[in-house]
Amino acid sequence: MLLYAITNRHLLPGDENAKRDRLVVLAEEWARGGVDTIQLREKDLPLRELQFLAARIVQAVRAAESKTRSKTRVLVNGPAQLALDVGADGVHLHANAEPAAVRAAQQVYARANLEPVISAACHSPDEIRQAHGASLLLFSPVFEKVTLQGNTRGQGLAALRAAVDLANPTPVLALGGVNEKNAVACAQNGAAGVAAIRLFLGEAWRALLQIPEPSVRPSS
Repeated sequence: MLLYAITNRHLLPGDENAKRDRLVVLAEEWARGGVDTIQLREKDLPLRELQFLAARIVQAVRAAESKTRSKTRVLVNGPAQLALDVGADGVHLHANAEPAAVRAAQQVYARANLEPVISAACHSPDEIRQAHGASLLLFSPVFEKVTLQGNTRGQGLAALRAAVDLANPTPVLALGGVNEKNAVACAQNGAAGVAAIRLFLGEAWRALLQIPEPSVRPSS
C-alpha cells in the first residue's frame, strides 16, 4: 500500500518557527519509516519561505534515505520551477487545474533532463479525465471529512472504486477521512494507497506498512 503524507504545519504545536522545525523532523521520520510520498502543502507561505522550507524538507528526506533502502518522493504544492530548484521529485496539482498544467510541469523538469512525479487532486469523473498524464491521483473525500469549516460528506467506497476504474492504469490514492481502520477497505476497492494529513501526525500509519504493496507504483 502506498503511503502519502500531506503536511499542515498549523496542526503542530509551538510558534511559527517551531511548527516549521517540527515539520522537517516529521518528514525525516516519515522517510525513515517508509512513507512513499510527502506533499508539502503549505499554500499560505510566501514563495521565498516555501522554497526555504521545501529545501529543508528535501534535505532531511535525502539524509534519511541514505540510512535506509527506501525512496521517499517529495512533492511541492506550488510552482514546478520552485520544486525543481529545491530538488523535489515533482509537484501536486489542485483539483480543476488546467489540463496543460501537467504538461507544463513536465516541461520544467524536462529542461533538466528529469521526469517529475505529478499527483493531482480529483473529486469527480471530469476532474479525473482532466488530470490525464499525472503520475497518480488523490480521490476525495472518500469518507466524511471533518475540518474547522465543518463536515464534508464522503463519497463512499463505491465512488472510489469507480474512480479507480476510470483512472486505470494511473494509481488512485484514497483521501478524506482515511485512517488506520478504514485504509484496508480502500485497498480492497482498488486504491493503490492512502493519503492523509492527521493520520501521519501520530504513529497509527505504521500499522499500514504491513499491508502488501500494490503492483503499480508511480513513475520515478
